[in-house]
This record gives sequence, C-alpha cells and structure tokens, in this order.
Amino acid sequence: MCLGNICRSPTAEGVFRKLVTEHDLGHGVIADSAGTHAYHIDEPPDMRAQHAAAKRGIDLSSIRGRKATTEDIRDFDYILAMDWENYHNLLHMAGDLSDRENIRLLLQYSEKFDEEEVPDPYYGGAKGFERVLDMIEDASLGLLADIKRRYSL
Repeated sequence: MCLGNICRSPTAEGVFRKLVTEHDLGHGVIADSAGTHAYHIDEPPDMRAQHAAAKRGIDLSSIRGRKATTEDIRDFDYILAMDWENYHNLLHMAGDLSDRENIRLLLQYSEKFDEEEVPDPYYGGAKGFERVLDMIEDASLGLLADIKRRYSL
C-alpha cells in the first residue's frame, strides 16, 4: 500500500504477479494493490512507473487506483505498506481487527536493502522509479519465499 496507488503499490503488484506466474503459483496466490488515500481512484499507474516496469517485462497498464478497505485487511494474508506513514494509516484503518498483525513493511522481506521504506518516486526522475523497482523486486523475492515456507508451496 502507498498513498495514491499510482507509483509504488501498482509497481509491487505487477512485480509480484510476474513472480507468481513465473513460479506457477497463480492458482493460489493473489496480488492486489491499493492506496491509503483516495487521490487517484480509477486512474492508471503513473506513466513513468509503467515505462520503468515495461523495460523489465512487467505490464502495469491494467491496474487502476483504488483505496484500501477494512475488507482488504480481513481478506488478505499479507498487507504490505511501502513506508511508515502508510503502515500507520493501515493500522488505524484496521482498528481492533485481529488481522492487523498481517500489516508489515514490504522491505522487511528484502535481502539486499537496509532501508525500511520504499521511497516515493513521484516527484523525482526516472532513476527514482528504477530504484523503487530494484527494491520492490528484491523484497518480492523474499516475500515469495516467505509465502512458500508459510504455506508449504
């Protein structure tokens, strides 16, 4: 989850969907993305995010911005925030739900990056989108390994 669901979170959705397909897990693993704010409802991902992802064989064009819901927190086993602000927004949204322990930072699954947060590339240039992709790809590999361990896939 990110703020507006047009840069980081749709990138993560696209990266993770590609990994799930490559590992033949499409039958049991679902990826979706959302924002914690309603800034860009029904909008496609930022064109810079789409371009950077396309260079790596990832198509984000069908993803549309949406706002996260409490149902997402109940329905998904992993709720992954890109930064502390979105993490806290999600905890607030979860309230007293028992599923709030499923809320984590995406980079907790990273092997290569020491940062805790995926930076928002929105106000930067192309290099920012490439760095975000590097971080998300690494964390997504760690996430997939965790899912395989957790569910014996």
